[in-house]
Amino acid sequence: MDSDLVDSDLIDRARSGDEVAFQRLVEPYRRELHLHCYRVLGSVADAEDALQETLLTAWRGLGGFEGRSSLRTWMYRIATTRSLNMLRSASRRPAESLAAEVPLPEPTRLGELVWLEPYPDVLLADRASGPESRYEARESVSLAFVTALQLLPPRQRAALILADVLDFPAREVAAMLDTSQQSVSSALKRARAALAKELPSPDAEPPPGPNSPEEQDLLTRLVDAFESADVDGIVALMTEDAWLRMPPVPLEYQGRELAGEFLAKVAFRPGRQYTLVPTRANGQPAFGVYLLDPAARVRRAFGLLVVTLSGARISTITRFDNSVFGRFGLPRTLP
Repeated sequence: MDSDLVDSDLIDRARSGDEVAFQRLVEPYRRELHLHCYRVLGSVADAEDALQETLLTAWRGLGGFEGRSSLRTWMYRIATTRSLNMLRSASRRPAESLAAEVPLPEPTRLGELVWLEPYPDVLLADRASGPESRYEARESVSLAFVTALQLLPPRQRAALILADVLDFPAREVAAMLDTSQQSVSSALKRARAALAKELPSPDAEPPPGPNSPEEQDLLTRLVDAFESADVDGIVALMTEDAWLRMPPVPLEYQGRELAGEFLAKVAFRPGRQYTLVPTRANGQPAFGVYLLDPAARVRRAFGLLVVTLSGARISTITRFDNSVFGRFGLPRTLP
């Protein structure tokens, strides 16, 4: 009740044009709304734009907030609408070609999600304050989950996130999407079936806990192999059906043999020496990768690796370009 009174006072002050009151009103939801927009859009840059549009729309439309739902629900409705509008109107990040200084192995397939970006763990909302969900918090931000979401039609994607990740009741999801509960139920049924085909099997070995001795041992071996250009050592850490991906370059390689061929011919061709700096993205281990420039005697930002683990093995290595370094607080060069 006291919280309701405080919110009511802040709403009244914000409606009268008090920007400080408005900021205090929306601040508790800023991080979770940003993450929501990221899940829908798959891009941190797009999520930032969607969040700013959401806050601007809320500021301008606060006079129309009638209190029939909670302020949080109202904000999520705006954020969902802004995100879906962006999907309809914005052209996604174009695919890029890999500078082919050497012949490239034939990929297993061409990836569709060239706009996908990693989400820094430092931006994640406090999980203890978030709602309980039908997916574990770690799973619902994982790169595999976000990737699978991007393959769903936009409204199915939004319905599944709102209902299954954020645990909104079907009637509230229907109101947010301006549709019927029956339509929401139908969308969720199709989305869940499609998602089950894309996500790892429930029988798959779970990853070790974040920062656990098991995780640290595996990552130490990966760093040692990477920094010593030991392709066989990297491949030995991978599962038999592991994927190597590199958005916005659409090439995707599956299996130890193909991954090893790409690493040997392209990533670790003669003269290349790397340094890895640990970070975390999407609740997973990640590394800023720096390439030695012998002429300048510095190591330059090369790319960001996000590592997906399955038990004591690596099931996916996803390499993003160095444009994401700033969001992770990584410098552009190392001595």
